Amino acid sequence: MHHRIITGVMMACAALAAHAQQDTTPPLNAQLQKQEIAHGDPARWSRPDRTQQERERTLRKEIGAALAEARQACKQVPATERGACLKDAQHTYQADMAKVPQLLAGQ
Repeated sequence: MHHRIITGVMMACAALAAHAQQDTTPPLNAQLQKQEIAHGDPARWSRPDRTQQERERTLRKEIGAALAEARQACKQVPATERGACLKDAQHTYQADMAKVPQLLAGQ
């Protein structure tokens, strides 16, 4: 059940990231991403994480990527709001990282 929730949350995050990407991804990165997509998914993406350590590494990597995307999005807000945006992004990152053991225990 928790796996389905996590999968759903990750899919929602991916959809939001794709929407936000339109405004926050540098043009060169967007072009490289399109080229990668044209080649199809790497084989490693279809292999599930088998060990607890692999699942933890993937989860931490995804949380870090979400922080990077949030920071990039913060660059798009007015300068007067940027500090609060970055602070909120960092707080979310710390909260998500603190939940890693709970999320892994629920799998």
